[in-house]
Amino acid sequence: MVREDGKRNFVMLEDGEKTKQFTGQMPRQAALKAARRLEGYDSYESEEDAKDDPTEIRLLERGTDRVHIYHAWAWTDTAPDDKPGWMQENEVSAVTRGNVSKQGIEHLDD
Repeated sequence: MVREDGKRNFVMLEDGEKTKQFTGQMPRQAALKAARRLEGYDSYESEEDAKDDPTEIRLLERGTDRVHIYHAWAWTDTAPDDKPGWMQENEVSAVTRGNVSKQGIEHLDD
């Protein structure tokens, strides 16, 4: 269901349970946010290494019966030179990056 500002809400399904909620104008935007919060990827320092070990994430679009399925991976990267002021104040030197690959859409049975 689309909000007035054009964003949609997605809920991550883990073992059939609704867990975290992510917001984005497109399902991929929400999936990228979810990918950056995956556990166990902090040891990867390149996208190539992380991509070899993807995690399947399932995002239920609120107000619909659609479940968007992605393979997701994340890795740790150095912070960019043009990082914002709040990162410089806290001396943040690493950031988590993520990527996803859409596998399809399923529809929930009522």
